Amino acid sequence: MTPLDAIILGIVEGVTEYLPVSSTGHLILVSRWLGLTGTPDAKRAIDTFNIVVQGAAVLAVAGLYRRDVIAMVRALLASVGLVHRVVTHRRHIALARNLFLSFLPAAVLGLLLDDWFEAHFFETVPVLTALCLGGVAMIALAPWVRKRAEDSSGSGRDGATLTAPQALSIGLMQCVSLFPGTSRSLMTIFGALAIGMSPREAAKYSFLLALPTLGGACLYKSYGIWKSGGMIDQLGGWVPLSVGLLAAFVSAALSVQWLIGYLGRGGIAVFGWWRVALAAVLGVGIWQQWFTL
Repeated sequence: MTPLDAIILGIVEGVTEYLPVSSTGHLILVSRWLGLTGTPDAKRAIDTFNIVVQGAAVLAVAGLYRRDVIAMVRALLASVGLVHRVVTHRRHIALARNLFLSFLPAAVLGLLLDDWFEAHFFETVPVLTALCLGGVAMIALAPWVRKRAEDSSGSGRDGATLTAPQALSIGLMQCVSLFPGTSRSLMTIFGALAIGMSPREAAKYSFLLALPTLGGACLYKSYGIWKSGGMIDQLGGWVPLSVGLLAAFVSAALSVQWLIGYLGRGGIAVFGWWRVALAAVLGVGIWQQWFTL
């Protein structure tokens, strides 16, 4: 992998991580298109890179929502008497609890099934199928999402007001995204919408939930890289990894700032059409042997 390859993958990760289009699916397809998966070892290294680079996108969201993150950390510290409680203590404890409950199903199933999903479904055909089906679902549900944006602007439902079963239900929806091409943000946003959140609050909760979910996956994969130094050599050294992380951080920060406003207005159909069009174009191209992925 060259630094240019890493920058391309980093930008793709940053832009698509929080869009409901499946960053994993796009990274798999772009990796194949760049010819970075020619051998089993190279494929394994690139698949790992595509997970680790998500850490930069996590840091971007942590920076954008730093007030919520700091408030939750302070509330947890106050719970054990290390700092004084503030007026919003109960609210931020509830938000932290709900995020943990939503994270828990993916943490358990991810550890149990991650390697199995990577071995069987991190390929072009499963990704294109998931992209297409997810896109059709988004197009079909777009009128409902837009109506929710118009009707629920003053509902007051957010991540801190969820019940424990509601938080777990969003977590179970997130587990569907273990299948590459599905989109973690798509499933969590739909899950949050289904239990009564407005599109804006659903998007915010999805972004906050990415912190433990993607952060945990990044740490887990980073440990694998540290334990097996050969993968760093396969990636071309630390320089490509570093520039890929930087590209992902910058592009994620820019895309999230735009996306929160766009989804808040109920805009979702365009992402569905993108998914369907991308799957169709690539599917036809592979079938006609215009290119291989």
